[in-house]
Amino acid sequence: MNRQNISREHYQTYVWFRHAAEAGNAYAQFNLGLMYKKGDGIERDYARAFRWLRQAALQGLAFAQNHLGALYYNGRGVQKSDVEAVYWFRHAAEQGDPSAQQNLGQMYKKGRGVEQSPELALAWFYRAAEQGVASAQSLLAECYLHGRGAPVNYPLAMAWFRKAAVQGDALAQLHLGLMYKRGFGVEASAAQALCWFRQAAAQGCAGAQRELGLAYADGLGVRSDALRACAWLQRAADQGDKESQYKLGTMLANGQGVERDEARALVWYQRAAEHGHVMAQYNLGSMYANGRGAARDEARALDWYRKAAEQGAPNAQFNLGVIYATGQGVPKDEVQASQWYRTAAEQGDPSAQNNLGVMYANGQGVPQDDAMAVYWYGQAAEQGHALAQYNLGGMYGSGRGVPRDAVRQYMWMLLAADAGDQTASANKSIVARRLTPAEIGSALDLSRRWVMEHGKLSHIDHSRP
Repeated sequence: MNRQNISREHYQTYVWFRHAAEAGNAYAQFNLGLMYKKGDGIERDYARAFRWLRQAALQGLAFAQNHLGALYYNGRGVQKSDVEAVYWFRHAAEQGDPSAQQNLGQMYKKGRGVEQSPELALAWFYRAAEQGVASAQSLLAECYLHGRGAPVNYPLAMAWFRKAAVQGDALAQLHLGLMYKRGFGVEASAAQALCWFRQAAAQGCAGAQRELGLAYADGLGVRSDALRACAWLQRAADQGDKESQYKLGTMLANGQGVERDEARALVWYQRAAEHGHVMAQYNLGSMYANGRGAARDEARALDWYRKAAEQGAPNAQFNLGVIYATGQGVPKDEVQASQWYRTAAEQGDPSAQNNLGVMYANGQGVPQDDAMAVYWYGQAAEQGHALAQYNLGGMYGSGRGVPRDAVRQYMWMLLAADAGDQTASANKSIVARRLTPAEIGSALDLSRRWVMEHGKLSHIDHSRP
């Protein structure tokens, strides 16, 4: 080893460790390996670190076995091998090394190098937690919080999170704050939640910074303060927290407590969308579709809508249906339109259900089928979709897919008109002139009963396909 690669203050230490290591001293081999692994006063060299740590590990030194497992886990100085990592973690863990116990627990949790086992993960986390390792206490608490390896147990989760939190573990502080915020296993307390969020945020925990930002944005436990909200959200967003990036985009897009700035909103939506945030992808698609924050770009809008749709967002799926149905920036394709409408409709999206009903009624992209049209209109109408209520009324009026029933036709038209649908408002009097006073009374009774059962009036949707 060239002396110029070793700092002056570490040279004598290196020489001593080297002589002792070559003489077979396991602790010297471990310390020499650690110097190479960390680059502590010496040029970092994972291959040499592996060689010396392995020699110490073969002599049974638990510290060295744990570090050797980490080299195998990360593929540093040796070919990556989860199986070898587990082998060495286990040797160290069985000797009582708490870091190795935690590492072995993580391997069982993730199913890396061993068959996944939440129960064994919990068991190893527990051993390390009992020795006072804060990160293991936090991992153990998560097991109890989410019911992994044991039934959900909020009191135990809180107890272990608290043990780790008072030791300064930022993730435990975040989780403890979330339990107080949501009232999991304890009476909800915004003040206690904020106390723990602040401690974790001060340590740079992005999740806690996000929670503080949301608290200031929404006035939860503190006086609403948009500037502080943005400051905390910005810190988390700069660390790549996609929820914070999305929230910043929303605040800027809507002028929520800050000056409206759609160009900056688009930037934050873009960052969150690239991290896979589904609503950011949808909103980004909407901004490109409508020319907000950037020039209108139908290709980009389609791309981001598709990304959100493939993640299961029904509003994006519906918009893709509209794009293909109308040929906005793509060749018109009613088959693809019906497929996207169906995907959204099956998730309960009322606008997609209505439009799918229209396609069945007209035989667009699907075989013409009045019964299916009635089915999908009915699904949307029962959710209060005004246009679907009007369309369903029309099916009853013409006897398509259902027996002709002027009373039911008028009932659905009344509901649609009450919600503000202009076509229903214009046509309901025409239908009423063909009914007897008794039939009108029956339709009114049916519409009032529907409102009472659903607890709302229908809502308007102007997106007529």
